[in-house]
Amino acid sequence: MALSRGQWHIENKLHWVRDVTLDEDRSQIRTKKGARVFASLRNLAISILRLLGCDNIAAGLRSLAWGGSHRALALIGC
Repeated sequence: MALSRGQWHIENKLHWVRDVTLDEDRSQIRTKKGARVFASLRNLAISILRLLGCDNIAAGLRSLAWGGSHRALALIGC
């Protein structure tokens, strides 16, 4: 039972966000490494937003979009 709950926690916490918020299922990237690279970048974006305390990833992405690229780059130390 605990294993099943753990699996659903992962599904709801990461995969659902990637599928729904970042619309990963409609991605046209089909090259060998391209799909993995973009999945890693999506995971990085979600992780950064979670570290910043964002519970709602969509709202966090909108907030960063309004702040311009300078604010987003500052989050990763650039």
